[in-house]
Amino acid sequence: MLLQESIFIITYITFMNIHIKYTFILLLVGVSLLGCLQKNQDPYAWVKTLPDPWTLSEHDFAKFLPKFQKKYPDFHKRLIALNLWRVGTPYRAFCLGEEEGEDPDPIIRVDSSDCTIHVLTSIVFTESNSWQEARDSMVKLHYKPVKDKKPKPTFRSRWHFTSDRLYNHTRTPNITDDIASKESLKFVDVNLNMKEDGTEFLKLDWNSNEKIGYLPTKNISSEIIENLPMVCGVAFVKETYFKMGVVIAHEGFVLNNRDLVHASSDEKKTVKVDFLTYLNKNGKPRFDGAIFYKINQN
Repeated sequence: MLLQESIFIITYITFMNIHIKYTFILLLVGVSLLGCLQKNQDPYAWVKTLPDPWTLSEHDFAKFLPKFQKKYPDFHKRLIALNLWRVGTPYRAFCLGEEEGEDPDPIIRVDSSDCTIHVLTSIVFTESNSWQEARDSMVKLHYKPVKDKKPKPTFRSRWHFTSDRLYNHTRTPNITDDIASKESLKFVDVNLNMKEDGTEFLKLDWNSNEKIGYLPTKNISSEIIENLPMVCGVAFVKETYFKMGVVIAHEGFVLNNRDLVHASSDEKKTVKVDFLTYLNKNGKPRFDGAIFYKINQN
């Protein structure tokens, strides 16, 4: 009898040890699967539940700005979220102005955009909690300081040239030489706003000699893209524009070292595409090179 009881006890203990062992293994597997699901969960899924921003009034659009602040407290993650929300916005060239004078278009808008307007408005919406706050921020971002050292929305004080903004504005500084070797860059001297015949490209009574460094398209690789921050700006260079005193032909955002979000004149809307795929069209480079720039919070 004692022998049978001993065998039963040993068998029971062995069974329990096996049961505990496999329970522990299943628990580990469950924790691992949960971790994978959380890792693969789209952090921007919430954005897909929102109404199309270009269909909203200024008042209704502004209601979402504090929600973005709460949902994405990190500025650069919030900038990514705003970019993704605005994909699909109708394209319209040169649709911002000073609301008076030479360009009566609004200082800020959400119903349409071109490439530069998408960049600038996305930045100011990201750092604002209201429409008025975004409008005030746009004045600081889109216009140069005048005599009283404060930006003032006038046609002549506007940052008309993206390359001028990248080299001289603290909010969107050039970082190309930080992510690529100097030997891989190409440098050119350009007199911004001054055409070859000595006349101005825009009537601003202004020009600026700049030494521009850009990364030729052939030198832009996946390794270069991996060196970028989680979100940054990219401005595309067109060498045929140099004779007009212009450097940049297009710009947008690079998100998560992979995607380009930009207002496309071809697609007639803001789109998200693979950055490296976009660089070439029908086997030929779309542009001669690019300048990458950082987005600094106000």
